[in-house]
Amino acid sequence: MVGETQARWRKAPNRNPAGKSTARTWGRVGRTPVVRVRGRGSGRVSMAGMVCYKPGQRSRVIYAVREYHGRKNEPKGFGWKDLRNLLVRARIQLGGPIVLVWDNVRLHLTAGMREFIAANAHWLTVFQPPAYAPDINPKEGIWSLVKREIGNLAAADLARITRAVKRWLKQIQYRPDLVDACLAATGLIADC
Repeated sequence: MVGETQARWRKAPNRNPAGKSTARTWGRVGRTPVVRVRGRGSGRVSMAGMVCYKPGQRSRVIYAVREYHGRKNEPKGFGWKDLRNLLVRARIQLGGPIVLVWDNVRLHLTAGMREFIAANAHWLTVFQPPAYAPDINPKEGIWSLVKREIGNLAAADLARITRAVKRWLKQIQYRPDLVDACLAATGLIADC
């Protein structure tokens, strides 16, 4: 190359406002990588799901994804009825009773959800760990895997983010070893 120097590239950390490294990207040495995006908010993607373990079968992830566009009368996230429907779907897919270890998220403690759990005690048993214990929740490992994979995504719109989230969740569904690793990371044992 005449008149130019060959650029050196290295992997640089991408930092959030708190200064914590969230993802890595390739950039020229000495220059901060910049991705141009529109400044207006485009909404958010919410995920709800459960990690399922059944003796003699592969581990599974059952989930739901919802987009919020900021429109009038559009729900911002999941309601207790959505979680109820997810539990019913899990029961149908798993083909039997469910023992649910559920964190103390406010939505899990609503009156409607408590009534649903009481009315379905013949197939649904719920245990609640201490108030704040994400380190013993294998679902947190799944969310971490998804967030890590989409950390470098520079999406132009909300639909692209939603597609990426669904794609990674589906890939995790077909990797029971990853689901098992999330349980192993908690130190809990699936003793069914």
